[in-house]
Amino acid sequence: MHRLILMRHGKAEQHAASGGDFERALAPRGQSDASLMGRVLAKADLSPDLALVSSARRTRETWDAAGSAFPKARAEHRHDLYHAEAQDVLAAIRDGAPDSGTVMIVGHNPGLHDLALRMAMGGPADPGLLAKLRGKFPTSTVAVFSIDAEGAPTLSHLFYASENGGQGGE
Repeated sequence: MHRLILMRHGKAEQHAASGGDFERALAPRGQSDASLMGRVLAKADLSPDLALVSSARRTRETWDAAGSAFPKARAEHRHDLYHAEAQDVLAAIRDGAPDSGTVMIVGHNPGLHDLALRMAMGGPADPGLLAKLRGKFPTSTVAVFSIDAEGAPTLSHLFYASENGGQGGE
């Protein structure tokens, strides 16, 4: 893998009709922000080859909205990414990621934010990007890491929906 994209799901409804967290759908704002972020990534030539997507409804719907910008990408829904902690996301990446190409994770906080921070602080990072990342990781946020030949990550992009014409938010 030469690039890793971490995307938090879009804004979700507060309560699912079933009452369970796993089945919460995206709110209209979440649908539109996820679609926007897919277009932002595609325009920046940051298209994934493989997306590992939490099997929760809101993350599947986030991928459906964003993934329309990546017609060649393959997606796998993974239950082990549902509310996964940083180390669990890393395990899923090791388990499912190919040796080359771009892998995208569509998941949840706090695990994605924690992982993004750990990766960014473990390698060279632009101080401004790192400061932004430390502050927040709202819904539909995307952090992009370049991975060198030794496997070391470098934070290369941080996209917030609110800075790209969307609404964003927690």
